[in-house]
Amino acid sequence: MFDNKVVVVTGASRGIGRAIALEFARRRAWVAVNYNRSEAAGRSVFEEVSELTDQALLCRADVSRADEVGRMFDEVLSRWGRIDVLINNAGINNDKLFFNSKPEDWEANLQVNLVGAMNCCHRAIRPMMRQKRGKIINVSSVSAYAGGIGQSYYAAAKSGLVAFSKVLAKEVGKWNIQVNCIVPGLIATDMTESLIENSLDGELAKIPLSRAGKPEDVAHAAMFLAGEGADYMTGAVIPVDGGMLA
Repeated sequence: MFDNKVVVVTGASRGIGRAIALEFARRRAWVAVNYNRSEAAGRSVFEEVSELTDQALLCRADVSRADEVGRMFDEVLSRWGRIDVLINNAGINNDKLFFNSKPEDWEANLQVNLVGAMNCCHRAIRPMMRQKRGKIINVSSVSAYAGGIGQSYYAAAKSGLVAFSKVLAKEVGKWNIQVNCIVPGLIATDMTESLIENSLDGELAKIPLSRAGKPEDVAHAAMFLAGEGADYMTGAVIPVDGGMLA
């Protein structure tokens, strides 16, 4: 299904992004593995991806910086000439009670979690318009709808991403570009490890399925939205949350 499709996955050096990159590689897509801080982690995923598919590309870029995003997409287009799927997964979590936070905390969060996805979409849309086809999948969070204490600006960024996805879907639909949003719940990654360990009677109790999700659960949703079976879906918001928002 994804043979030789060009897929860009941001924040692919760990967790959900890694799982998504590997799923596409297993289906023989050509995968651009984006990372920002840890070259070792990014290269590790790139090597895993390279074992599964014919072509892969390792791209360092801070998605909050439009110039770095531009260079990354220039590299992808120079290598492969098109972009079929964009997965905006890169994100940070720097939770604090709002009265204990500083402007730089909000700014960093909004710049990566919201503006970063906007930067990538802005750069990917024109090649997709020329192709008259493309898939954009933005990874938000249940915090967009039910943010916890200490998540005020994180929730603001993730809810903004949902709203952005819906409006963008309306703007680019005429070019056969679908824009959808995945809303993960509590997913077992290194970012959430301590939360899961310390909240068996708290966060896990809110989940009807009584467990945390796996990165692969989100990856499977991304695969569906990127595939032909979702060609008539755009502007959709898909929870992968074990029922938290039910």
